[in-house]
Amino acid sequence: MTVYQQRIGTVSYRFDGLVELLAKATPLRSGDELAGCAAHSDAERAAAQWALAEVPLATFLEDPVVPYETDEVTRLIIDSHDRAAFRAISHLTVGGLRDWLLAVAATDAAAVTLASVSTGLTPEMVAAVSKLMRNQDLIAVARATEVRAGFRTTVGLPGTLATRLQPNHPTDDPRGIAAAVLDGLLLGCGDAVIGINPATDSPRATADLLYLLDEVRQRFDIPTQSCVLSHVTTTMGLIEAGAPVDLVFQSIAGTEGANTGFGVNMSLLREANAAGKSLRRGTVGDNVMYLETGQGSALSAGAHLGTGGKPVDQQTLETRAYAVARDLDPLLVNTVVGFIGPEYLYDGKQIIRAGLEDHFCGKLLGLPMGVDVCYTNHAEADQDDMDNLLTLLGAAGCAFVIAVPGADDVMLGYQSLAYHDALYVRKVLGLRPAPEFEAWLDRLGMLDAHGRVRPVEALSSPLRALASAS
Repeated sequence: MTVYQQRIGTVSYRFDGLVELLAKATPLRSGDELAGCAAHSDAERAAAQWALAEVPLATFLEDPVVPYETDEVTRLIIDSHDRAAFRAISHLTVGGLRDWLLAVAATDAAAVTLASVSTGLTPEMVAAVSKLMRNQDLIAVARATEVRAGFRTTVGLPGTLATRLQPNHPTDDPRGIAAAVLDGLLLGCGDAVIGINPATDSPRATADLLYLLDEVRQRFDIPTQSCVLSHVTTTMGLIEAGAPVDLVFQSIAGTEGANTGFGVNMSLLREANAAGKSLRRGTVGDNVMYLETGQGSALSAGAHLGTGGKPVDQQTLETRAYAVARDLDPLLVNTVVGFIGPEYLYDGKQIIRAGLEDHFCGKLLGLPMGVDVCYTNHAEADQDDMDNLLTLLGAAGCAFVIAVPGADDVMLGYQSLAYHDALYVRKVLGLRPAPEFEAWLDRLGMLDAHGRVRPVEALSSPLRALASAS
């Protein structure tokens, strides 16, 4: 085990191993305090960041944060590492990588250069460099990075911000769900996916919702994709039964133990990906996986210990989940950043920082990264914090965000974004929906000459009737 030391003034700080160094260098969050791995003071955190800046990137290939022998996520990271892509940056330290990323982000060729090294970066390298970056650094580099994916719409194009329309209902009432879907469509939402969190994981209930969404999509010829967020095994069974499955959903995490808690492993996830692709339901692409992550998931499952039995900080474990996602070539990945609760991200400041970190890390690793800009009602956060995070993510080139009626998910019991929030950020930052979806909105007369969604009273008679139906 390598011991890292850093002196600040007359005080010398010691960090026993890479796991401890990464944890102590992490910006403050309640989950790391809960796990007992957070820095005890701002001075100790600064010392850890100074020491981390001097660590060569190659160290992360030689000193795994979670043991190779006992964790299939670590084996995936090491065995799939692209040594050729890594060669261009292999001489750098973590601090040197930060400087290199910021320098590249300022060039006209940033997107091509960053894409060329993406597969040479491991999640731990990316998590480490994010710990040395200010919020504006995370935004600048993420904005310069381009990642695209497609099914019936294309997400991740520069200058666009897509939305997941989330019409959840506490009893899966089809009328309530249909009303929320139509409401969202009339406000220009739903180009990333129309995705329902079902109240149960019953195969029959899931199938009913899939048929409902597919009927709405076909009736109005909507270029989008649908998803019912059941467990992957439920969806695979419905694929075999002939249900109209577009995207295959699963929550994932950054350790084998946490994924076992979700009831999945890499073999099962790859089988599900192949099953979804075999249906060939996409029109502009064949990315079929929808994956969700969140800082604190491994800790909440008691699957957060790394090399030497030390707790790994939640942000590093979150970034390791992106290795799982990258292996599956997904259409959509999003962190549910404030959903797990204040035990892991205590307040608005921590949620905003985590959202920017997750977006930066996922995008740099080559994922079409979105964020559920959200919080629970017992967190020290409010909708002003979510407005701030939404605006920052829009500036950072986020692929998509999640929107629910009135920003209040009445089924899951948490606060997210409203459909109107998507209109706000698109207008303020000059962003547009996915091009296929925007063309559909325009074809139906739902956009004005400036590409803005028309108010209901300005719609044509058939569309006003559609609005009344919702």
